[in-house]
Amino acid sequence: MKVETETVRRIARLARIKVSETEAEALRGELTNILTWVEQLDEVDTAGVAPMTSVVAVETPQRADKVSDGGLADEIVANAPAPDGHYFTVPKVVE
Repeated sequence: MKVETETVRRIARLARIKVSETEAEALRGELTNILTWVEQLDEVDTAGVAPMTSVVAVETPQRADKVSDGGLADEIVANAPAPDGHYFTVPKVVE
């Protein structure tokens, strides 16, 4: 896929990047090379390949899903400037 200079200018404007005319020409070549490489990747047959998140087969350790309130309510609100029981009180924001 060949990228035109006008496309580079449009992308730069959308990205809010100031690009001079010489920079636009250089970026045009770089973007064309990148998109050509991506087109080459489209030619690879990946029909039998499962999606993967890592090149190494690693399984994330799991812990038991146990519901607990923690039993730390007093310690949690101990440093609050104005606790109300086990709740934080905050200044009113909306009148």
